[in-house]
Amino acid sequence: MRKRILAIFLAAICVSVTPSSFVTAEAAQVGSTQVVASELTGLPISTALSSQRPVAIMIDNDTRALPHYGLAEADVVYEMMNSTANNRVTRLMALYKDWHKVGQIGNIRSTRPTNILLASEWNALLVHDGGPFYNNPYFKSTGIAHLSGGFSRVKNGKATEFTEYAKGTDISRKADSAKISASYSSTDAQAAALSHWKIGNEDLSTCGLPGTIVKLGCFRLTKPELHYNATKGTYDYYENGKLSQDGEDKQTVSFRNVILQNCTFHQYDKNGYLIYNVIGEGTGYYLAGGRMIPIIWRKTSETGATKYYDSIGREISINPGKTYIGICPSDDWKSVEIG
Repeated sequence: MRKRILAIFLAAICVSVTPSSFVTAEAAQVGSTQVVASELTGLPISTALSSQRPVAIMIDNDTRALPHYGLAEADVVYEMMNSTANNRVTRLMALYKDWHKVGQIGNIRSTRPTNILLASEWNALLVHDGGPFYNNPYFKSTGIAHLSGGFSRVKNGKATEFTEYAKGTDISRKADSAKISASYSSTDAQAAALSHWKIGNEDLSTCGLPGTIVKLGCFRLTKPELHYNATKGTYDYYENGKLSQDGEDKQTVSFRNVILQNCTFHQYDKNGYLIYNVIGEGTGYYLAGGRMIPIIWRKTSETGATKYYDSIGREISINPGKTYIGICPSDDWKSVEIG
């Protein structure tokens, strides 16, 4: 046991001293092709998108809602328990920077207080369809811009709650109608989003512990897993034992970074409505390149960014690319398996 603790500690130190060579290469590319680095992924995007705020879209994760549409194109995906009912069904919140180019996203469902707090970190436009009255104080205190309902309905043979999607110009049309700007609410908000997390190129190949398979038994309904694909250098996402592929183009849902947060929650009522205690700090794991290190996460305010640190308190770098963040309930953290 002592040896394992020491190995984890040394691994956490190792990640902090790895050079970020990717950032330099990207900077040269940015300068020569009139692009900037996305605040969500660190990857090059058109300069025309630099001031455009991302959208955060609530996507159903009930087994009956599958397959997901547009999820493979998301830049950041949060997964968390949506309710203690229905076998602790989870819901996804997918963030997109260049959201105009995604043909169909969803299906769209309601939001929860935790989603408001996390979307606010990015000054994102939150897209959802309703939600419990527990949301109202957080809509007010964060001032988050949001759009609720009225998106496209698709005839897919499913119950009505599984038929709403953002298609084509839906988001732009509704935002214009509500007089919500597609740009960041202020230069300060844009600056905060740009510094949301530290993006580098951390090579964990010679440090960390093995992290090629993640089993999230804490998400009991679909029991998602992430399998490291060494050929692509990303983690492929599975649900119900099946590879997750986009319903529109069959693209595999995969991520370069995986972050797992061990987080307590408060249940509001007998219906299972809840809020995660994401303001505060806790433990977790960061995985990249088939390796894993322990981390500390910390969020100090409703709209403040969640930061991730190694075991000696240094902020870790997130590798350029897409990121999956699982907010795992502390009372079932033991069901998280990494190997």
